[in-house]
Amino acid sequence: MPRGKRRPNQHHKSTTDTLAGKGRDLDMSDDESYNDNASVISNLSCSTSNEERSCVAIDETDESQNDAFEEKLSDAIDGLSQKSAQGRTLSFEAVCNIFCKKYIPDYILNRRMTITDSIERALKKGGDNEKAAAANLASLLCIQLGALDMAEHSCQELLPILMFVVNDESVPLLAREKCCLAITLLTFISCNEEIDAAMQLMRNLWRRLLHSTTISPSIAALYSAALSSWSLLLSTVSIRNSSAIIPTLAELSTLLDSTHLEVRMATGELITVLLEMARDCEDMDEYEPDEEFINKLRELATDSQKYRAKKDRKTQRSNFRQILHYVELDEPPNIQIRFGQEILTMDSWIIKKQYDVLCQALGSGMNMHMTENDLVRDILSLGPKLCQTTLLSNKQSKLERQQINAANFKVRTKTRGKVRDKRIAFID
Repeated sequence: MPRGKRRPNQHHKSTTDTLAGKGRDLDMSDDESYNDNASVISNLSCSTSNEERSCVAIDETDESQNDAFEEKLSDAIDGLSQKSAQGRTLSFEAVCNIFCKKYIPDYILNRRMTITDSIERALKKGGDNEKAAAANLASLLCIQLGALDMAEHSCQELLPILMFVVNDESVPLLAREKCCLAITLLTFISCNEEIDAAMQLMRNLWRRLLHSTTISPSIAALYSAALSSWSLLLSTVSIRNSSAIIPTLAELSTLLDSTHLEVRMATGELITVLLEMARDCEDMDEYEPDEEFINKLRELATDSQKYRAKKDRKTQRSNFRQILHYVELDEPPNIQIRFGQEILTMDSWIIKKQYDVLCQALGSGMNMHMTENDLVRDILSLGPKLCQTTLLSNKQSKLERQQINAANFKVRTKTRGKVRDKRIAFID
């Protein structure tokens, strides 16, 4: 190569081509941005269609679960009439478990006669455990059908046999105890005209505590169940018209001296209900506790006797502190229970007593029934049920917002990345 001529700068050429290539890439940025936006819209439409398909799948799953549930319940109801006593008892327990977890009055209405006949037959001829399970089912049947007109017919059919079992001393104590709860719920919910007879039956039972020095724990559980049931029924009548059957302060003091925790607790509940009703009326000062009675309540609220179980002492002190607070300061309870998106406020001893009895019958299904069961909501003054479709739609819109935010975030990330590319190319 001749001297003085310089070789073309290959490095400069390649750099220029690279910048030109980047320029072509920058020229295509608008089109790419348009395509990216189009892809976002496509992704949203795809996600919407996926949601629709998922909703359809969920509906199909719910329908299949309902079919399996109804089949399981139908088999359990059919098992109430089988020959095996143990099989019948298991079927009663299975139906009770379903009635606690599900609110299905329309389905039960079609099988009402079958269930009622099975309960009546078990109470007449069943074994010990079968009678107790049948009494539990009678309570749950009343709660399930309480908001319907046919509930009264079932209650009227079952009440006579339930009262007969409670009075029959040859029946095991556990079955008689469960029948006390069933009688109370049936009369409280549907058969109001039988309240006087039910109260007299319960009163005859718990008044035996006044004349019994030593009783077994099983008998104490029966009498305390009768006392608790009588307290609930007392809250439904006028205290002025029932003054002849209401225990005196001396009798209540005797019940508080019982060696059994169940009896003392049921007596404390009766004191609060009775005193709350008396304070709502005028000229009912004879039910106001005197200083001696208040001192006994104070002793129970601070009991530290070592011969009693530690758990029993803790339960007793907690309850009687609230009772003593109400007796001395006339301040009602202030208890709030959250279930779902609602709150139950109990500012009355009568409402608390009604809640406790429903809890005793429904167990772990209480929250579900407070949400779905019209009867339970009416008893506890919860008002009409919340609209579930509105809650579901709100949840769906939240999901959509999350997807839209994710798509917008993706667009912003790509746009910022392209701006950074332009800045780097300009500096070079």
